[in-house]
Amino acid sequence: MEDSQLTPPAPASDASNPWDRPEREMLAAMVRSFAARELAPHLDEWERAGEVPRKIHLALGALGVLGAGFPEAVGGSGNIIDALTVTEEIVAAGGSSGLCAALLTHGIALPHIVRAGDPAQIAKYVLPTIAGELIGSLAITEPDAGSDVANIATSARRVGDKFIVNGSKTYITSGVRCDFAVVAVRTGEKGRHGISLLIIDKGTPGFQVVRKLEKMGWLCSDTAELAFSDVEVPVSNLVGAQGTGFAQIMANFTTERLSMAAQAAAVAKRCVEISLAWAMQRKSFGEPLTNHQVIRHKLAEMARQATVATSFVHEISAAFAQGREVGTEIAMAKNTAVFALDYVVNEAVQLHGGLGFMRGTEVERHYRDAKVMGIGGGTNEIMNEIIAKRMGI
Repeated sequence: MEDSQLTPPAPASDASNPWDRPEREMLAAMVRSFAARELAPHLDEWERAGEVPRKIHLALGALGVLGAGFPEAVGGSGNIIDALTVTEEIVAAGGSSGLCAALLTHGIALPHIVRAGDPAQIAKYVLPTIAGELIGSLAITEPDAGSDVANIATSARRVGDKFIVNGSKTYITSGVRCDFAVVAVRTGEKGRHGISLLIIDKGTPGFQVVRKLEKMGWLCSDTAELAFSDVEVPVSNLVGAQGTGFAQIMANFTTERLSMAAQAAAVAKRCVEISLAWAMQRKSFGEPLTNHQVIRHKLAEMARQATVATSFVHEISAAFAQGREVGTEIAMAKNTAVFALDYVVNEAVQLHGGLGFMRGTEVERHYRDAKVMGIGGGTNEIMNEIIAKRMGI
């Protein structure tokens, strides 16, 4: 289905639009082709297995896809718009936000290491992860500290050239399959200034995957509860300076939120497309659903919300890529995309009727996955608090 059915006609090329570049069109075509051929046909199987095969990471690494948005010095290419293009095309080809979470966890696991710039850490963790040889995860959330990052309790006490880590983490994406985790720990005083980041290798004595968590959605993305009991971690695995972990986490939240906004908008757009195709061929009382005005109006409103969300996300992404300060606008974009997604997936399932309620259909999968988009990376309420602060209230 052509995008022109959903959005107003656009010029063939716009040099001022960073999304409209030949190299990005090539990236988009490559990712969509791979996803349609190698990912989407297996998605139901992977959801039932609860994870994606590691060989898929290797395949994406070989294509250079995992490096999108990372500096060339660490094996990457392009900027944030390239990374968002990857997620959009996976969804457009029939993938899902859960599949993006499973395959692209390095997008939240690696940036802190890359920014810190330690050559040994980059060689050991970043390069092989971008090549698809390793899987990394980011471990921040604790049972008693979700959005309240400043009050995490997992401790890291320095003894000589090692840190001794004790504590627990939960809701950790790729925590079951990961080869290493970038873990937020308390190395000092209470509050934000006492937090640091440590890289902890899977297999280190005392590092335990307590259990694999079962979820409402994102079923192909493994999620874990982790525990650390007197885990000895070399001081060389400290990411950046001690006590700067909170600032590092906050800095990366902006890109994580932007990524989730792009995924939410992409899923909304995809649900409009498949719902329109369904309504055009599905007959009710002897005529296509689209012959009914109420159905046409539903589809029109779905398209309106998906298009507005996509346009806003693209605009803010371009501003962010240019280095502009758009933290508040990213919060707005995330909520705009999430609210559009919630509306669209609900209407998509309704339009599909009984089929939309069946496990394994695409709209049913998107419906399940949609709920986490308003939770992960900062809840809808946290986003509104960020916006309210800009308003001076």
